[in-house]
Amino acid sequence: MSEAGILDCSNVSRWFGGVHALQDVSISVTKGEIFGLVGPNGSGKTTLVNAITGFYPPQEGTIRFEGNDITGMKPFRIAKSGIARTFQNVALFRGMSVLDNILMGRHIYMRPNPLAALFYPWWAGREEVAHRKEVEEVIDLLQLESVRDEHVDVIPLGIQKRVELARALSAEPRLLVLDEPMAGMNQEEKEYMVRFILDAQEQLGVTVLIIEHHMDVVTAICNRILVLNNGEPIAMGPPAEAIADPAVVEAYIGGKRDAA
Repeated sequence: MSEAGILDCSNVSRWFGGVHALQDVSISVTKGEIFGLVGPNGSGKTTLVNAITGFYPPQEGTIRFEGNDITGMKPFRIAKSGIARTFQNVALFRGMSVLDNILMGRHIYMRPNPLAALFYPWWAGREEVAHRKEVEEVIDLLQLESVRDEHVDVIPLGIQKRVELARALSAEPRLLVLDEPMAGMNQEEKEYMVRFILDAQEQLGVTVLIIEHHMDVVTAICNRILVLNNGEPIAMGPPAEAIADPAVVEAYIGGKRDAA
């Protein structure tokens, strides 16, 4: 790993039966950057993210975070190590308020203790206040004050996505993994989300690994991208250069047609 590196995936492969979802994929994400994963549907982007976060460990290859081998580690241990994620489909707790959902992001720091509950005002109460303080700062950052007490079931999709981002940030990650955070959003909601991601990077110092289909977003905020197709890397580098690669153009729109 380079001096400024934070995440290194080396020759990662993952298959499901006879389907090779990832084939020999390697990336090195630099601390503080926004690194994009791009590719057509089914190209292996979410599979790579699931390998990094422990949901589907790779059958081959290694994954290192801050120099430590996390290959095959359980998801909750990876979360404790400093990696938080959002999901392609909103995965909030229905029937709970925005505030309570964001508080769930603090679970990795909570230590359930019957004795602490018995002496709540002196023990557990102080811990809860400390967690609430951290959450309130995230609520301010993402401008969720007006919906903090609303149930997540009744708020718009764009704000639900923002709540999921807030829950991930409340875990105080050093690496934030975002799986299509703009999916289903209109242009205004996308612009808000881009701003909040940039604010989180700048104010909280997080490194971001993002899957995104909107190329305007990718070119606007990513320092570098990796383009996948059929589980294989086909281009990597600054967004404008990687997207213009002939292999990437062919993967998205097919080969050149005859002039006739």
